[in-house]
Amino acid sequence: MTASHDDQERPEPREAPEPQEALEPQEALEPRVGPAAEGDPSSHPYHHPAAGWGAARSVAKVLVHERALVDGPRAIMRMNHENRGFDCPGCAWPDDTKGLHLDICENGIKHVTWEMTHKRVGREFFAAHSVTELSGWSDFALEDAGRLTEPMVYDPESDHYVPIGWADAFDLVGGALRALDSPHQASFYTSGRLGNEATFLYQLMARELGTNNLPDCSNMCHEASGRALRASLGTGKGTVDLKDWEATDALFIMGVNAASNAPRMLTALAEAYRRGAQIVHINPLVEAAATRTIVPHDFTGMALNKSTRTSTLNLQPRIGGDMALMRGIAKAVLEQAETDPKALDREFIDRHTTGFDEYRTRCQETSWEEIERQSGVGRDDILKTARVYRDADRSIFSWCLGISQHEHGVDTVREIVNLLLLRGNLGREGAGPSPVRGHSNVQGNRTCGIDHRPTEEFLARLAEVCEIDPPAAHGLDTVGTIEAMHRGDVKVFVGMGGNFALAAPDTPYTCAALRKCELTVQVSTKLNRSHLVHGSRALILPCLGRTEKDQQRRGVQSTSVEDSMSMVHLSVGMRRPASRHLLSEPAIIAGMAGAALPDGSTPWEWYVEDYDRIRDTMAQVLDGFEDFNRRVRLPLGFRIKQPARELVFLTPSGRAEFSAAPLPDVVPAPGTLALSTLRSHDQWNTTIYSDNDRYRGIKNLRTLVFMNKDDMRERGVSEFDPVDITSTAKDGTHRHLDGYLAIPYDIPHGCAAGYMPEMNVLCAIGDYSTQSDQPLMKHVKVTITRAG
Repeated sequence: MTASHDDQERPEPREAPEPQEALEPQEALEPRVGPAAEGDPSSHPYHHPAAGWGAARSVAKVLVHERALVDGPRAIMRMNHENRGFDCPGCAWPDDTKGLHLDICENGIKHVTWEMTHKRVGREFFAAHSVTELSGWSDFALEDAGRLTEPMVYDPESDHYVPIGWADAFDLVGGALRALDSPHQASFYTSGRLGNEATFLYQLMARELGTNNLPDCSNMCHEASGRALRASLGTGKGTVDLKDWEATDALFIMGVNAASNAPRMLTALAEAYRRGAQIVHINPLVEAAATRTIVPHDFTGMALNKSTRTSTLNLQPRIGGDMALMRGIAKAVLEQAETDPKALDREFIDRHTTGFDEYRTRCQETSWEEIERQSGVGRDDILKTARVYRDADRSIFSWCLGISQHEHGVDTVREIVNLLLLRGNLGREGAGPSPVRGHSNVQGNRTCGIDHRPTEEFLARLAEVCEIDPPAAHGLDTVGTIEAMHRGDVKVFVGMGGNFALAAPDTPYTCAALRKCELTVQVSTKLNRSHLVHGSRALILPCLGRTEKDQQRRGVQSTSVEDSMSMVHLSVGMRRPASRHLLSEPAIIAGMAGAALPDGSTPWEWYVEDYDRIRDTMAQVLDGFEDFNRRVRLPLGFRIKQPARELVFLTPSGRAEFSAAPLPDVVPAPGTLALSTLRSHDQWNTTIYSDNDRYRGIKNLRTLVFMNKDDMRERGVSEFDPVDITSTAKDGTHRHLDGYLAIPYDIPHGCAAGYMPEMNVLCAIGDYSTQSDQPLMKHVKVTITRAG
């Protein structure tokens, strides 16, 4: 399989040797699809319930592979336990509020044991393997090599990373930043896992230096959600919490594969079904979470292998067709209101909203034929869904990247809010918008200052409390940073966690941009591709993991995180660090900042001695963090206030605002398909645990494309045939993946799907939403032909 990018220099992919013993699924090279892989994607692989014994077997394999049969179970018993445990470094689903002792999931356990591995990557490893050699390893092999143990600097003469002391590493970063002609020639990225205290120090460092170049993974994930909610409701976050999920009459789950991306949601879905709530899943692919589950702490269900349904209705819109589907539901509700005055909440609309008449007119002018054509869903199914919504007194709409990573992602989220406003599903128990943030503390990062477009109010308070002069001009987001590096305008790139080279779009372009930097700095726990795609000078700075004790001068420290529903709570590591040379993320940030700002007034080292000091400053700067140190130590922590939940709308009108955007045309042109990138089940973001995807019936294969059977037949393609995939960018350039295997799947006609990060090469750097600036990862225009 090969990938290519027109008019761009690109690295040639190579098959990689495995540096360590791999997980069992990696050892068998023969791809398998169907019953042997727990499912048959040509029919229904999701006949197997989510979680249950399949998850238990998977967890057991991981514990054996990582030799964590003692430490693993100990960690599991401490994970997601309030005020005495650590927060799972995986997804951002809220912790149970009722004292559940196994509030865990398969992927969370994988994530933790992956961090707790006994394998180490130190100076001996780097002495034995050059960067050129490591560049030929698979991404699985790189991370499977183990935990990074000491700071390393790239030596261009030998093409090896070599040890460097922490003080010298900080001096290198500080010197490079001080030597820049402008602070805007540096960019400071975070992947989302950073704790709140480190986040605050990170943004403080960047702004004291003089730049708002603070890109983050939200720029690629939920930027559309934040902008839409702020425009509609005056808040960039959802308004509901777990208690609302427990009280709602109807759940609408959109554009998310919960079984893999937010597995603890399965508990809420199963409980909702048992108490009679309606659960509607809306996704081009019917995923495992949309059928049934056996949750791990349901001991009776596990013992009897008895599953619980997790849906009452499944709809499969075409890729990008969600906005038209929402418009259809709204149109049906408005038509019903002509004879049934209870179909709308007119009191709520009149007292708390603006723009209703324009929206009603827009719905009336949108024909059913156009709604069906754009959504890919028949009118009967839309009316059935509308009846579910109409009959429910309280409804929640929850969505993820399948909604946001589109050109019209902002309009789609605003259309969801429109639907909620029609029936007053806001400001009361069991109702409201509930975006699913996919990464632990990505929401906290934005709350605590990682924002390339900060508000004037935030900057004014930061200036007053911290006695700095922060810049007012907007900075660079993720796409802007990549383009600026490529032009040579950004010379220093600091990556705080993550795997930027693979997470970003247009992989060859992104890699070329990183290589043009004068210095790249990666703060990481494990080796990954971004360490091998580096600037003229490069540093690897290893940090503590979420599971490890953070010992500072004034004792063991805790960090705080914010979940997907705005709850802020503490996380305390339990294990001895993987190496005595590791530093915490706050300590690394403070070290870089002190070296870059030697004459500054910020007491960096004093902050790191005791994180309570950081929290005291945060309490003065951040809205909703008043009395931070006391409140975060309460049972379950505290919830950041959400004005829209109290029907206080911080919009220009002071009301919730309807949007009357026209429907976009999302129907693929003849001969083309709309392709969505997605994750396999045995994967977390860019971390690949194996080449398996249990819920979709795949084993030992990642270089594939899921296709509708009719689309395959029209192209003369049979199952497992190699195909060539070509994307066409907005600027007319093409990108290619050759030799991928075609897999028939239950996906709408005109749609296709495949795994990221491999397929990120198909998304051009210039193909980002004009509404949110997000890369269009979920809507890539492609042609697929049988390989010659």
